[in-house]
Amino acid sequence: MLEFSQINRAPPIELSTASYISITNGESDAKTHRTPKGLRAKCTETPIRFRGAFGVRTRPRVAFTWLNMRFICDALFEIVKSTMIPSALDHIDEIIAAPGKRLALFLDYDGTLTPIVSHPEKASLSDSMRETVWALAARAPVAILSGRDLDDIRQRVHIDGIVYAGSHGFDIAGPRGLRKQVAAEIVPIIDAAEKELNEKLAGIRGVMLERKRFSIAAHYRQAHESDTIKVQRAVNEVEAHYCKLRLLLGKKVYELQPDVDWNKGRAVVWILESLVEDRRGVFPIYIGDDLTDEDAFHAIRERGTGILVSEQPCSTAARYMLRDPAEVEQFLRELIASLPVI
Repeated sequence: MLEFSQINRAPPIELSTASYISITNGESDAKTHRTPKGLRAKCTETPIRFRGAFGVRTRPRVAFTWLNMRFICDALFEIVKSTMIPSALDHIDEIIAAPGKRLALFLDYDGTLTPIVSHPEKASLSDSMRETVWALAARAPVAILSGRDLDDIRQRVHIDGIVYAGSHGFDIAGPRGLRKQVAAEIVPIIDAAEKELNEKLAGIRGVMLERKRFSIAAHYRQAHESDTIKVQRAVNEVEAHYCKLRLLLGKKVYELQPDVDWNKGRAVVWILESLVEDRRGVFPIYIGDDLTDEDAFHAIRERGTGILVSEQPCSTAARYMLRDPAEVEQFLRELIASLPVI
């Protein structure tokens, strides 16, 4: 398993070699080989799951060669370079200065407006963050996009006049009757999958199954590390049983949702088209912290900017970075200071 703390965003890709290689920056009891760049390689019996931005599958070779290591090290170097993205706080002037365009803000909730907590029901919006989002909404269009149910996220934020998108954008509601639901016909299938998954996860301590209208989430943050493979196996089995569902990966959560061409990126584009007559006159800013937010970063990359919330540099489609919700609030307050009330 690649254990390189800065590279943790892209989906895993299998990379096969003669005697399968594992790269690590820590100590190991296994026989290791030191590489020119200070990384370490050890022989393993299973293929590595390589988290990187490039995908290569090589045929098994007869012997381990330094050519393998040179290739991997060069590729790692390119990935590390791509992860060094600047702070949005250091570049706020150029973000605000989008020529002749009105800003529109799209914000994730958990990990962005609130810190990640052990129990999702305890993730409450602070009074100061609520005041900040309210003041921002008086100056620019604001939408909150979350994996939570629509009613849940609306009650937690509790600000009128903004757009809410629950279930990763599958359920949208906003001012002046704005409404959209995607794949509502698949809800009965989700009902059946929920029952099956609940039976498979019974007995695994620390796992919380969360039913949402358009998905089922298996949270394993509190589960013992040795049990995570059991959770993954159970979710994979249920996914294989229902062809109209797909697996979505998040932070310590596996989620099953409708397998349709829809995600947070598509939701952002739909909201923009619904709220603004001329999308070209709007500069969208999307702030999020999770893998599910990458679709939104990609969707607005050519017309706006994405800001990743993360304490460590990592591979992302976002242009800028903020470390935590505290920096998100600071960034939003600086935006507010530069925008007139509308």
